[in-house]
Amino acid sequence: MPYLIVAVVLIGVLCLLNLLLTVGVIRRLRRQAAAPGMAYPSPVAEGLAVGERMPGFAATTTDGEPISDELLDGPVLVGFFSPACQPCQELMPHFVQHARRAPETVFAVVVADSADEAAADVARLSEVARVVVEAPQAAIQTAFKVSGYPTVMTFGADRTVTGHDPIRPAGAPA
Repeated sequence: MPYLIVAVVLIGVLCLLNLLLTVGVIRRLRRQAAAPGMAYPSPVAEGLAVGERMPGFAATTTDGEPISDELLDGPVLVGFFSPACQPCQELMPHFVQHARRAPETVFAVVVADSADEAAADVARLSEVARVVVEAPQAAIQTAFKVSGYPTVMTFGADRTVTGHDPIRPAGAPA
């Protein structure tokens, strides 16, 4: 019986220690999130690596026009967004603003389970980009090796990735 009491007390002490450490981590994360440098989300630097070539793909835009890697010539700005993603919603106005004044062709993919879910994002992006809506982990995302949102890539005239973060506003933290 004394072994059982010692075991229960030891487990209780370990649980209490775990709870205290968890509270400490939560407090630190909240402080970091409230820090001045955290107000602007960083695009997810995922997808094709710098120097990789644009993959082959074909789809139909929300306007009913065909789009493929062969139809995107010259410099291209490509963005992947999801309506359920808060960083996507915060980054999208900057993407649209950059696209309005950018010399690149602009292509955007809205990742959603249904067209209704994507309607607001499609309306915003259609002003400046050719837009495709596709389900999560569908063909275009797979071709571009995208696994997180938002993902933004730029391609040069030679159709290779030149960067991942071209739309950060001046003065925004890296």
